[in-house]
Amino acid sequence: LNMQALLESMDTQSYGRFIRLGNGEFIELTSQLKKQLSLLHAISDGSRINSLGAQVLSDIAAEAENTTFDEGWQAHLQKLKKMKNHNPKVPSTLQASLRDYQIEGFQYLSRLSYWGIGACLADDMGLGKTIQTIALLLERAKNGPCLVIAPTSVGFNWIEELNKFAPTLNVHNLRSDNRAALIDKADQFDVVICSYGLLQHNDELLTEKQWETIVLDEAQAIKNPQTQRWKTVMKLKGKNRIALSGTPIENHLGELWSIFSFINPGLLGSIQSFQNKYATPIENSKAPEKVQALKTLVSPYILRRIKSEVLTELPPKTEQIIHIEPTEEEVAFYEALRRRAEERMTQLMEENNRIAVLAEITKLRQACCDSTLVDASLSIGNSKLNTFIETVKNIIDNGHKALVFSQYVSFLHLVKKRIEDEKISYQYLDGSTPPAQRKKSVEAFQSGEGDLFLLSLKAGGSGLNLTAADYVIHLDPWWNPAVEDQASDRAYRIGQERPVTIYRLIMQNTIEEKIIQLHQKKRDLASELLSGQGVSGKLSNQDLMGLILPTGAMTSKKSNASLHRLSTEVDK
Repeated sequence: LNMQALLESMDTQSYGRFIRLGNGEFIELTSQLKKQLSLLHAISDGSRINSLGAQVLSDIAAEAENTTFDEGWQAHLQKLKKMKNHNPKVPSTLQASLRDYQIEGFQYLSRLSYWGIGACLADDMGLGKTIQTIALLLERAKNGPCLVIAPTSVGFNWIEELNKFAPTLNVHNLRSDNRAALIDKADQFDVVICSYGLLQHNDELLTEKQWETIVLDEAQAIKNPQTQRWKTVMKLKGKNRIALSGTPIENHLGELWSIFSFINPGLLGSIQSFQNKYATPIENSKAPEKVQALKTLVSPYILRRIKSEVLTELPPKTEQIIHIEPTEEEVAFYEALRRRAEERMTQLMEENNRIAVLAEITKLRQACCDSTLVDASLSIGNSKLNTFIETVKNIIDNGHKALVFSQYVSFLHLVKKRIEDEKISYQYLDGSTPPAQRKKSVEAFQSGEGDLFLLSLKAGGSGLNLTAADYVIHLDPWWNPAVEDQASDRAYRIGQERPVTIYRLIMQNTIEEKIIQLHQKKRDLASELLSGQGVSGKLSNQDLMGLILPTGAMTSKKSNASLHRLSTEVDK
């Protein structure tokens, strides 16, 4: 029986351990053989196996009898054996003492770079991915120039830490003048720091250069292969490719494919074959054999450690949900808006207009923050903002500082005005904050200037060290708890000596409570993949509709008159 035909039959003619043959007969596989064939099918692309899957094939072959290989295969195995014997040492020019797990991280990156293989360092936030990578840059710098691409807010941190821990390297900020000359002259021991925004504006200069090592920090920034950013990154020429991300999968498995297409092109096949072979069966039916196969294929190229495993000296972390009871008027407004959304979403789903569906849901989420985010002409009290002020006053009175996150910049502006009225000192950062001001605000907060630091979730949720705060407040919940955890880890990281408390402000009986329920049901996709547990997928239309269905408590205290009045205003 032809092996390729047998493997293809496992997709179309498989019934448990039975496979239908072309003549109508069946063959029965042992459980062991079925497992081996499933794994072999998972790592193959038609009749070919990517060279990075050779170790998996070798492990399968080791269990088989009467298997023969040609000289090319034997030579490849010898190469793998030689690679494994590479034992890198932390460069003596690194001006820092690495923890044991950080030394292991450096050795991991060094070993894969030595082999010419890309790697994803997916350590939990705050475990020092930057310092581990700096050690690698020091080791590789003698071979040619290195390029580090990072969000704007993180770029300054790279410059500071490179100058501090790797003084033998020449650090260049691409924001300086004469970029063409800077890139052209970059050579041994040079490290160029570039933001994702500048990458797209200087794509030809950067993609024509041959780099020794390319590092993508917060690599989830290239999670969408349809964007110009991803397409530009794919054109970069680098002998070694490193992706750093505490959340390599934020929402669905396609994001993992995007990162792997950069670090190890071809390993996961085309996006279409990846969707058919892995993403769809895993996200739709949680197929355990597919999860295991994908885990087996990618785990050699992803290193992930979590704080509880390696940082026993970190102080405790407490998380608490603060449930906010809305006023009668807020209840009436939200219910009117919810009814209108339910009516519209039913029609929009029939039209398969998912963008418009999400827009309706966004209105409900904004209404939980402040009614004026939905309609500026309305004047309704704000229970969430009142609760927030009470909470932060208590935090400040007891000698603590807090980070305050919201995904809505417009809501942050309302919060900013309110804390100014209350004479509370603060720092502020969102996506429009100039890079120099971001650096200044972070340094000021860390030196004690400001009791609160207001940050947009997107601009301030990654790459910043804000250990001066020991409280974190999330004003509104994001779909994926991993993104919130990443933001919370601005305070809960190496250097934090005090216990950290994380508050989530949630309006009772609203879509916010249902999003928190999703947090409990849909665990972090990256952790599930690496641990082999069940895997969550995208939200279906049914999931989205479930988020806005009414709860009895929500409508129990509203008055029909106020509901009718506000419903009319919503229509207008």
